[in-house]
Amino acid sequence: MDFIHFLSSHMLNPSLGGKRLYKEVMELALHAERLGYHGVGLPEHHLQNLLLIPSPLQMAVKIAAHTSRVKLVTSVCQLPLRDMRIFAGEVVQAQVLCEGRLMLGVGKGAFAAEVERMGVPFDQTKPRFEEDLRLLEALLTQEEVSWNSPRYKFESLTIMPRPEDPIPLMVAVMNPLGIEAAARAGHHVQTTPLGGSHQQLMDQVNAFRRGKAAAGRPLDTRLSLQRGMFLVRSEKQRQHIAEHAYTYYKSFDNVFGGAGIVDKGIVRPLPRKQTLDELSANLLICGPGEMIERLSEYSQLGIDDVIATTNFGQEHAMTIDMMSHFAEEVMPHFKKAPAVMAPAGMANVA
Repeated sequence: MDFIHFLSSHMLNPSLGGKRLYKEVMELALHAERLGYHGVGLPEHHLQNLLLIPSPLQMAVKIAAHTSRVKLVTSVCQLPLRDMRIFAGEVVQAQVLCEGRLMLGVGKGAFAAEVERMGVPFDQTKPRFEEDLRLLEALLTQEEVSWNSPRYKFESLTIMPRPEDPIPLMVAVMNPLGIEAAARAGHHVQTTPLGGSHQQLMDQVNAFRRGKAAAGRPLDTRLSLQRGMFLVRSEKQRQHIAEHAYTYYKSFDNVFGGAGIVDKGIVRPLPRKQTLDELSANLLICGPGEMIERLSEYSQLGIDDVIATTNFGQEHAMTIDMMSHFAEEVMPHFKKAPAVMAPAGMANVA
């Protein structure tokens, strides 16, 4: 099981400013590279102070220029906000500049107030995404693509330059029925229970299994699970992080399924029904022993990647320190064993 550090990029304190925000994002990405994380995850959001990376492809290229190994996972690009004829070319360019390390995570958008401020009715994001995904795949894999639908009407065209490296696509979806459909179609899948229960996570994993099994062909597709977590050193630190997480979710819940109240770009915190203790139990805020035990269950379930969301608004230095301890104390327990080669001249016997 591999670990991807999610670059949460919050500006919970408006005085932070964009220069410091993206400086800290870069520091986290470079630290992930040094520590041996498999990749970094890049969100996309607009017009608000949460998960504030308006152009994840641009950020991926910036990180790629300063790293040599780490995978660059968009988490995720919101397709209904874009014209696929333009976006397909941008993806090819980004993959070239990222030297083949881009994993293109795509989704429909999760915040109603955000997409509607961009002129897209939220109840239209699902059908728009489904068409956009089909068109994007066609543009990336075929020449002379034409289209005729209420949203796209164009004669045959070919995006340039043509892709030279594979551009893996990962579909972000939380609903088990959607996960099953994406897996059946042969897509990599990214999902999350957010602050929900373990049973919600199990429903998502089982949906991926069913879809992959129903595909009727061998598939080398991956299931990536985004999970809020933080490796703590003491009970005092556990309480500190849990309180930050609870405060963060007061704002997150506002834009994710909530009223979407944003004041001059700042998402307003709103009261939560879930208690602090309930949220803390659902997230992975714990010491090394418990962290390894809980992540081992994910590994046994067949989850390929854990996308670690660790920024809940705590001090930047604390996140950097936590990443180091996580890499030293937790990640080695999930490294793949090296393949054992048969001695020269001898055949493998099944």
